[in-house]
Amino acid sequence: MIHFPEDRYSDIRIENRYQTDITIENKVLRQNKTRVTQGAMIRIYDGDKWYYAATTRLDDLQGEVDRLAAMSRSNKDIRLDKTVSSFEVHQDVCLRYQAQPVNRVPQEEKLALLQRYSEIAGESAAVVICKAYYRDTYETRHFLSSKGADILFDFQSAAVAIRYNLTVGGKQGRGSRDIVKTDFASLSGYEDAIREEIEKDIEFFTQAKPVEEGRYTCVLAPLVTGVFAHESFGHKSEADFMIGDEAMMKAWAIGSVVGSPELNITDRGDLEGSGYVPYDDEGTKARCNDIIKDGRLTGRLHSAATSASLQESLTGNARALHFEFEPIVRMTHTSIEPGNLSKDELLSTVEKGLFIETLYHGSGMTTFTIAPHRAYMIRDGKIAEPVLVSVISGNVMETLHKIDGFSREVGSYSFALGGCGKMEQAPLRVGFGGPFIRVNDILVQ
Repeated sequence: MIHFPEDRYSDIRIENRYQTDITIENKVLRQNKTRVTQGAMIRIYDGDKWYYAATTRLDDLQGEVDRLAAMSRSNKDIRLDKTVSSFEVHQDVCLRYQAQPVNRVPQEEKLALLQRYSEIAGESAAVVICKAYYRDTYETRHFLSSKGADILFDFQSAAVAIRYNLTVGGKQGRGSRDIVKTDFASLSGYEDAIREEIEKDIEFFTQAKPVEEGRYTCVLAPLVTGVFAHESFGHKSEADFMIGDEAMMKAWAIGSVVGSPELNITDRGDLEGSGYVPYDDEGTKARCNDIIKDGRLTGRLHSAATSASLQESLTGNARALHFEFEPIVRMTHTSIEPGNLSKDELLSTVEKGLFIETLYHGSGMTTFTIAPHRAYMIRDGKIAEPVLVSVISGNVMETLHKIDGFSREVGSYSFALGGCGKMEQAPLRVGFGGPFIRVNDILVQ
């Protein structure tokens, strides 16, 4: 039982984390380890300053609370503080993955699965380097606050990532296949999918020639759409970038037209996957947040502090990498919403353009860049020959107005190994996704 100091706001976030990491390189086992960590972040706020302490001594949480309290000042009006009054108070137990936690799966079963996939990836003579990774995580977070919050929830992920370098006809290429699930059993049965991915890359790099630089209409596959939404717009919606920046607040006024009328972007933490957080690290319940609705800016992502500062509603986006860090504004699962077209209908109006099927990476704030992996010319409304593309890029706000088609079909994705980076907190687990989208006048190099 924790006794919180009077006339201050306090909260504690207690974490228990189990993680397995296995690495096989060219069929040789390089890593096979399991880690268990426990720790807590304690925060106290007196209306003027925040006081933080991270500790692994869970048997002395009261002592840490008392030490922080001694540094702070008493404030009898603390409950009237805008930030404190905005904190939600929930009591809930949400142990979604307790029935089949990955920490109960024998280590030899995990190793056997990865060895099988590693051997399959190395079957082709074109694969000169192959690295196979297995990672799983099971964690619980217990949040307590002086306002009465008491929340316990868990998260789980199990993933396999295959990375390979190819040499085909004197040409070099690289590829990957990620399988991300929320339980170990669901990772099985992807042997043919891994073979097909490698065969597709071999065919691509055998035939692909450099693209002719210029401006094209591009159709992005759901994976690429999701990364575009995350990198190009998701970060701009994180409200801590707005605080104290009058120019940005003016440019990003709620209600402003920021994209085509059919464009809708959401962020929500209640979807299963890497972005799943039923409650954020300040005890705010997850919800579906409309960031763009019908082309207009309708919301931002918030912590309690940014919500109070900008006088906007909480969104459930105060997140910390782990117990050693304080919560900051971060995305959860960010996606562009679907439309009413088929993939073929999107392609049919493109006389000459590009179809971006997969990518290596993306980045962006004011300007976005995406480095495609597999890309194909579109000719007379049909996907044609493969082309090598270094990068596609554009101004974010201009590009949002150039999206004029959205498919009914959507995809949802999670990172197998990496995640989102912001400040020193990386990689944070997030999800992303969306439909096939058609974007006009994109610079292609």
